[in-house]
Amino acid sequence: MAATAKKANVFVETIKTIVYALLIAGVFRTLFFQPFWIPSGSMKETLLIGDFLFVNKMAYGYSYASCPSVNIPSIGIDIDAEDVCGFLKGDNSRILGGEPERGDVVVFRHPVTGRDFIKRVVGMPGDRVQMRGGVLYLNDEPVGLEDDGVFEEIVAPQGPNRVRPRCENGPVGNGGTCLKSRQTETLPNGVSYSVLNITNQSSDNTGVYTVPAGHYFFVGDNRDNSSDSRLPQSAGGVGFVPFENLVGRADRILFSSAGGSMLFFWTWRGDRFFEKIE
Repeated sequence: MAATAKKANVFVETIKTIVYALLIAGVFRTLFFQPFWIPSGSMKETLLIGDFLFVNKMAYGYSYASCPSVNIPSIGIDIDAEDVCGFLKGDNSRILGGEPERGDVVVFRHPVTGRDFIKRVVGMPGDRVQMRGGVLYLNDEPVGLEDDGVFEEIVAPQGPNRVRPRCENGPVGNGGTCLKSRQTETLPNGVSYSVLNITNQSSDNTGVYTVPAGHYFFVGDNRDNSSDSRLPQSAGGVGFVPFENLVGRADRILFSSAGGSMLFFWTWRGDRFFEKIE
């Protein structure tokens, strides 16, 4: 009997340990940092498919979007932040809120689908934003733009979705070199970063968007391969993003995997450990 009771106690303590660990992890993820694995090439070359990073939730304070979402389709788990904290949604405010700075790389909830996106904020509340011939205009003035050579990558399936990159030098077969024109873009506050171009398309020439109060305008650095605020929500795009939908700021890459899973350590990129995101 004593041995049975001891085994039962060990089992109970093990369950308690697991529950406590999950609670601590949940609090940590809700209040401080959220892991994020880059699934697409919309932010190349700043972020590559397979980059793994932690999003700083303290940067902009907390809203319903700060609650973690858990989406594991393979085992049927799909718990959305709105399912847990939806009662906080609707007033477009935040607790301990801090406004993002122009040029920040931000994870936010898509205003319609609720899925997490990561883009760069270029338009602040009240700004007039437009693309003309692939050049970003803010308040009717073009931002700084300088040619900076080309971005090269080898064509191969990338990430868990095994996508292949779009190339400026036409369709390129596996193992070939994919090229994109690269430019350095500089915002009015002095923030600079690389943007890539593939072709001339509709998103390179838009109407003028006036960003509403309490909203932000986001674009991807890989300009011709990004679904962002340049396309309205009514047309399947992102549109303006409410302040309460911001999850946090992406500050630094922890590590990066060039393979189909972040667990394939032999595919990790040796030059991207702890790289600062700018």
